[in-house]
Amino acid sequence: MYWNSRQVTEKRTLPFAASTRDTARAALGVAAGKVERLAEQHPDYFPLYTHEGRWKHGKESWTNWCEGFLGGQMWLFHELGLGDQWRARAEHYSVLVEQRQHDRDVHDLGFVLCPTWQKWAELDGGTEQKKVVVQGGRTMALRLNDQGGFLRSFLAPDSNFIDIMMNIGIIALAALETGDDNLMAIARRHCDTTRKYLVRGDGSVSHEGIYDLGTGEFLRQTTQQGWRNDSSWARGLAWSLYGFTSMYALTGDTHLLRTAIANADYWIEHTQADPVPPNDFDEPHPTRPWESSAAACAAGGLIMLAALVEDDTLAQRYHRHAETTVRRLCEPLFLGIDPAWEGVLKHGSYHERKGLGVDESVMWGDYFFVETLARVVRG
Repeated sequence: MYWNSRQVTEKRTLPFAASTRDTARAALGVAAGKVERLAEQHPDYFPLYTHEGRWKHGKESWTNWCEGFLGGQMWLFHELGLGDQWRARAEHYSVLVEQRQHDRDVHDLGFVLCPTWQKWAELDGGTEQKKVVVQGGRTMALRLNDQGGFLRSFLAPDSNFIDIMMNIGIIALAALETGDDNLMAIARRHCDTTRKYLVRGDGSVSHEGIYDLGTGEFLRQTTQQGWRNDSSWARGLAWSLYGFTSMYALTGDTHLLRTAIANADYWIEHTQADPVPPNDFDEPHPTRPWESSAAACAAGGLIMLAALVEDDTLAQRYHRHAETTVRRLCEPLFLGIDPAWEGVLKHGSYHERKGLGVDESVMWGDYFFVETLARVVRG
């Protein structure tokens, strides 16, 4: 989401096999068809997850965080030249989320505004679009718990989610655009707190950290969506891998790069048998074998990381695993080829503990899958 705004120069460009690029192009065609039907059948509707393969239902959302992913896919289809209709649609769905730049209730403004308004700004160089992103970054920065040095999650003021690493970049973008050193200090402070208390020595991560509101002292690791408090929730690791890589690209802070490398090494070590993991790496008998949205996000993070690391051997390792993941996700088992299935990427999961969107398509999974496919066809 932040890649085109990187401050760190790529070390290399690694090619994908022609067959992988062809497979990715075909999958993008499937995705564009799914999104087009969604826009036609349910205009101005922002789904979160499918129920029995259908986007339209009245089930719980838990929080309000996915509205940027539909317009984000449209911008990618436009950028890739998949049809003249995508530009107008992308602009329209971006305008629908414009007021979220002032939303102080969620920690996910990066998810909402970067696939839409940041991408719009990158493609057009528009100052008006950048203003929306800057305001979104300033709004996100208001979540800072100054004593603890973290941005609080939507759930509680003493809570820091690993998910916020996917959103902290909007504050860094606002800082870079305006020259506001205080904003950048907030973004980097949150990263430092997160890597200190939520990223473990083996590269795995905790979903959530809890802090003392009086002193800012870190108290414990816990989880909302993993198997148990000391386990490794797969999507949380993907958030961390992608988020720390993005923040390294924006800041050049090698501490963040080392964290991303640790995340990537843990991810690859635990996805050798199948690049698509279950919901939690540590659960001994997973209820379901796959959480595809985690794999889609991790693949994108690995592609970025491969372009940034100094070590050629590491770069090749990350690139190969990303390519293997993409090919796996393009198989009929995961790609929603069946017209009756309305989502793009099957076997995703939103919230297993709450029973929300389990073994379904999820909007962020579709977005990160499309974003990763776009990286492949360009590579």
